Amino acid sequence: MNKPLQLGTVLLVAGLALVVMLARSAGADDHERAHRLRESGDIVPLEQILERALDLYPGRVIEVELEDEGKRQIYEIEIVDPRGVVWELDFDAGSGLLLEEKQEH
Repeated sequence: MNKPLQLGTVLLVAGLALVVMLARSAGADDHERAHRLRESGDIVPLEQILERALDLYPGRVIEVELEDEGKRQIYEIEIVDPRGVVWELDFDAGSGLLLEEKQEH
């Protein structure tokens, strides 16, 4: 009998896959920058943000970006919910606070 995967394991695997996807789409320099920011404590771990995002909007993560907005770093997460609706969630990468949530059209 198969055991259900624990949420932590699922989030870790999803986070690692997204980091690889982010590195491929944004380039190695962006990936290294994100890694340095996380290691220095300037941004919260992506896994923490993904857990919060999926708690708010259960579904499938389809895109993750770490963007510079002035002096602030923003995690931009896109999720497609079970109804097929795409949601964009912006989190302050330094504090983990949700800044904005909107439905994509």
